[in-house]
Amino acid sequence: MKKIIFLGDSITDAEHCFSENPLGNGYVDMVDKKLNHSTGGGKKYDIVNCGHDGFTIQGVKRMLEHDCILRQPDIVSLLIGCNDVGVMMNTGKSLEEQEFEAGYESVLRELTERTRARIICMAPFIFPYPRKYANWIPGIRQAEAIEKRIAERYHVEFLELQDLMISVAGRAGYENITTDGIHLTEGGNEIIAGELMRFLADN
Repeated sequence: MKKIIFLGDSITDAEHCFSENPLGNGYVDMVDKKLNHSTGGGKKYDIVNCGHDGFTIQGVKRMLEHDCILRQPDIVSLLIGCNDVGVMMNTGKSLEEQEFEAGYESVLRELTERTRARIICMAPFIFPYPRKYANWIPGIRQAEAIEKRIAERYHVEFLELQDLMISVAGRAGYENITTDGIHLTEGGNEIIAGELMRFLADN
């Protein structure tokens, strides 16, 4: 049975520590249902939600050994960056000052050198809903560019999400995709799960 570990912040976490479902109520649970319960034949994937509410890349780095390395997964998904941009917007501390790039590269280096996992990196995203979050979009783009550059350096898969999420929200209505501009409704989580399934369904 292949093991998939999901790393990230509250979008990945989806209250899994406070739910009867250890996978939470977000996209991780949806991926589990699509991979393990949509067809017969029994469970094929051991899926673990290691998202943490409030995490930045430094939090992922700090917990990487415990959450991921020791478990030796076959696949790792990483979605991080929104809180790092939040720190920048709320305190003025730049991504460079937060050592965002160094932290992200350290995580990918550890994963590639110390596991045999297939790695799927997902870029952060935000919605201008409420409107104040429009000011965050340049920071999100900056984090996305940094992550993409490092993902390419380590030859791992990378999903850009900002344009996709905004496009879908523009058609469906922001209120149907996001609860507060950052976190996702069921419809928003379904987008992430669907994107991941493009990589996982044939694995």
